[in-house]
Amino acid sequence: MSQDDTMDHAARAPVHLGIIMDGNGRWAQQRGQPRFMGHRAGTTNIRRVLEASVTFGIKVLTIYAFSTENWARPPAEVRTLMQLLSRSLNDQMGELHANGVQIRHSGSLVGISDTLRRQILAALELTRHNTRIVLNVAFNYGGRAEIIDAVQRLMADHVPPDQVSEDLLGDYLYTHGLPDPDLIIRTGGEYRLSNFLIWQAAYAEYYATPTYWPDFDEGELYRAIVTYSERDRRFGKVKVG
Repeated sequence: MSQDDTMDHAARAPVHLGIIMDGNGRWAQQRGQPRFMGHRAGTTNIRRVLEASVTFGIKVLTIYAFSTENWARPPAEVRTLMQLLSRSLNDQMGELHANGVQIRHSGSLVGISDTLRRQILAALELTRHNTRIVLNVAFNYGGRAEIIDAVQRLMADHVPPDQVSEDLLGDYLYTHGLPDPDLIIRTGGEYRLSNFLIWQAAYAEYYATPTYWPDFDEGELYRAIVTYSERDRRFGKVKVG
């Protein structure tokens, strides 16, 4: 991949990219390692893909870090995932802020430790004015739960039913203020959406790869962007001419 090719396709890159980061456990098992080693490698890979996203001109990167369903995993694995997020915030936040990364959180802060909650809120506050790229972390997130939460808050605000619109509901979603995703990538060979951005991704393009998340590098992202840039997005309309 030449620099000229990279820059050519960067102009046609998605504005908002969502990634379902799948395959960490299987990556580790293939190497005879415990699953937590896969999660550790996957966490490290976020930085590589974030940097590549900046290179390709992506403005918003949403990563599916921990779903509401992931609480059903073995307690030791859940603790590992929480510790990895806490460690990443502690070790990388200063550099991310210095590089202009704005951190957003999509999901609920209910049920996580007070320490991790404070770390997340501090990261949001520290980076809220940064504009180089938005890293939106879908953590303790579920698409259905997000919609239910939005409806409940609409009702609590006594919004008349005839005033509810798609735009207004969008203002109550965790992703308010962000554009809808243009491209959703799922690694690890699966084809499920898994409750990820189910409202926002109504017209997103999808790209699945058998590559496990820890091995998903700049070249893999480039191939996904090339595929995306070749698609004709009609948003339900018929192409004329």
